[in-house]
Amino acid sequence: MKHLKTQRLALAATLSCALLLPLSALAAEPEIREATIIVSGEGEAAIAPDMAVLSLSVVREAETAAEALKANSQAMAEVIADLKAKSIADRDIQTSNFSVDPLYRQDKADDDTYEAPVIVGYRVTNGLTLRVRDLSQLGALIDAAVKLGVNQGGGISFTNDNPDAAIAEARKKAVAEAMDKAKVLTEAAGVKLGRVIEISENFARPMPQPMYRAAMAKEMADAAPIAAGENAYTVTVNITYGIAQ
Repeated sequence: MKHLKTQRLALAATLSCALLLPLSALAAEPEIREATIIVSGEGEAAIAPDMAVLSLSVVREAETAAEALKANSQAMAEVIADLKAKSIADRDIQTSNFSVDPLYRQDKADDDTYEAPVIVGYRVTNGLTLRVRDLSQLGALIDAAVKLGVNQGGGISFTNDNPDAAIAEARKKAVAEAMDKAKVLTEAAGVKLGRVIEISENFARPMPQPMYRAAMAKEMADAAPIAAGENAYTVTVNITYGIAQ
């Protein structure tokens, strides 16, 4: 009796496998991949900058940190007051770097070795990042800042407060170029262009245009000449099309 029951169970298992086999075979069949074509297009739009980002620093040295800090603070206060008097808004003036560093001297001994360094003073650096929205003021602002105590220059980079319109124009040009490429390629291959499967973009903001980086001299008599040029916004678009069968 037990042997008969075992045979029945084995038969049932065999029948189950036989019923499942066609479904497994269908699932194992490779899925047909849709034929595609991938193209890219690049669009660029250039516009004149409407804002400059300027970095300025006041550097003062003295025998003690307190003296250096006091001299630096007085000069920086005059610079900030002058900027505000020229209608530069508080939101456009930001402290970007502040440091107090000891100054060392290391003397040479009689046996040609060097003695331990000793502190001989302190240097205080106070930097400003300034956004100038009226570019016609830029040269005069630099000139006035130097005369009021700024003695180290960072750099100027020109940018746009709202470049959205230029970026949108660059996108349209990029898509149009990609579509033209796709039409040419499919026509040359003797196939028809199908549906759009995927669109992606890469956008890079223009690199800052450095204009001014040097130690600043108080003898600057005239406003520095400034040429803003143009900012070019570039967008690359990738489009994947299906090929109509």
